[in-house]
Amino acid sequence: MQNAPAQADTKPIPLPQRKPGQGPKAVPAGKSAPVARPAGAARRKPRHSGLIASFMALVALPTIISGTYLGVFAVDQYTSTVGFAVKSEKSSTSIDLMGGISQLTGGGSTDASMVAAYLQSQDLVEKLDSELDLRALLSKPFKSDPVFAFNPSGSIEDLVYYWNHMVTVSFDSGTGLIEMDVQAFTPQSAQAITQAAFKESARMINELSAIAQDDATKSAREEVAQAEVRLRRVRKALAEFRNRTQIVDPSADVTGQMGVLNSLQDQLVAAMIDLDLLQNTTRQNDPRILEAQRKVKVIQARMADERQTFGKAQDGPDAKSYAVLVGEFESLSVDQDFAEKSYAAALATLDAAEADARQQSLYLAAYVKPTLAQSSIQPRRFLLTALVALFLFLGWAVLALIYYSVRDRR
Repeated sequence: MQNAPAQADTKPIPLPQRKPGQGPKAVPAGKSAPVARPAGAARRKPRHSGLIASFMALVALPTIISGTYLGVFAVDQYTSTVGFAVKSEKSSTSIDLMGGISQLTGGGSTDASMVAAYLQSQDLVEKLDSELDLRALLSKPFKSDPVFAFNPSGSIEDLVYYWNHMVTVSFDSGTGLIEMDVQAFTPQSAQAITQAAFKESARMINELSAIAQDDATKSAREEVAQAEVRLRRVRKALAEFRNRTQIVDPSADVTGQMGVLNSLQDQLVAAMIDLDLLQNTTRQNDPRILEAQRKVKVIQARMADERQTFGKAQDGPDAKSYAVLVGEFESLSVDQDFAEKSYAAALATLDAAEADARQQSLYLAAYVKPTLAQSSIQPRRFLLTALVALFLFLGWAVLALIYYSVRDRR
């Protein structure tokens, strides 16, 4: 009786009702359900044929042509190498094991960079063309290999451009070392061109060194020339003085005149002593006194004449005294001595400048002499063919992407 209310409260849960038209349709009696058919094989469309044709025309065919040309027509190229440095005479002649490279680079990076630039200049190309007929050496296989050989009808600018293509110049600014690789179509041609280029570079650096030496000694040479002119002028003035006065050395002449006066003075003193003795011991009318008096007068007259000659060394209206002549001579002598010392000092300065200039002279020291190739490493046929194929493929792929991008936007 107590469970009856609980059973009365329990209600069934309603189920969702299907709407009309939902759920699988009933298959009519006597018929089977339809079966899906498999997709058919893809058919080639016109755009696919165009893509393949463009690949063949833009990638495959040019690659085959370039590979065939490189393998059949391209002429072998041989490389000759030379390595050198610009060195100065001032560098120490003793080169130790660790400092050998630094000794070889005594010329400095500035001179080395100048030589490196000269190796790629038109001036060098013109000299090599004049000496070796560079144009003929580089255009020899032009008929069979017009791509890699030089066109013999090209201008000098074309030859310089082709020269810089065939020559590789490596310059290390830290060590000052220069290395040059020259390519040609025979080993002998490559070595000859390398040797000639090295010789012309050495000639150029020698000319620059000579100009630097001339500039360094120019001032010293000018001073020597001026000192020489001054010395010649003073010597000429001294010679004219001696010709005019007929006196080689006025000082020596004065010394002689003073010697004569001193001798006459001694004789006068002796004669006066003798006269005094005679006057004290004999009569006044003694003939010996008269003779002694005459002797004294003669000596005095001679002394007067000598003094007059000493005071007036020349005759004529323009006569000058010994004092004036000695002063003029001493002035000329001082000028000559100064000129001689100046000339000697200028010569010493010139010698020192020339010695220093010789120490500063530059030259090329080759640490790798021009080599003779045994085999050809250029052109690199496989690498060039692969690069041609790679760039053609990349270009074709970019064009294809651009084409489909434009087409899809329409």
